[in-house]
Amino acid sequence: MARLKDEYKASVAPALMNKFNYKSVMQIPKLDKVVINVGAGEAKDNSKAIDAIMEDLGKITGQRPIVCRAKKSVANFKLREGMPIGVKVTLRGDRMYEFVDRLFSTALPRVRDFRGINPNSFDGRGNYSMGIKEQLIFPEIEYDKIDKVRGMDIIFVTTANTDEEARELLTLMGAPFAK
Repeated sequence: MARLKDEYKASVAPALMNKFNYKSVMQIPKLDKVVINVGAGEAKDNSKAIDAIMEDLGKITGQRPIVCRAKKSVANFKLREGMPIGVKVTLRGDRMYEFVDRLFSTALPRVRDFRGINPNSFDGRGNYSMGIKEQLIFPEIEYDKIDKVRGMDIIFVTTANTDEEARELLTLMGAPFAK
């Protein structure tokens, strides 16, 4: 199940140790957590939208998502404090490795005209974020059962100090970066 975790210990960690000349195994960067976020602007009008998103995200990640609520009221967006505006899941451990493996090997290749993910979406501190335009790329989601096509943000939080280290870590884990 956690094939990627075993692969990390066996080949990724030693490769990073050799490339960046770390003195201790504790310096080797690793994936800390993966956060999947779905913003739902239509939730203020349609209360069923949050339930549908939670169900989809639960199927994709295998973990129960939490509802994110508005921190402030914004009159221009017809938004009040405390209204549900999104859903997120934080994955750690075996579920995280299993999700990353499915994302890189199964879901992303199903994207139409896929040429790789953007190699420039690092934040300067070794974390990577990417957006997906539709949840249909995951095999767990059935086309007939969805009410609306929704996108999501996926953030990979690593213990790497630089973007170069994080890029190398994700590449060795199978991230299909565009050339």
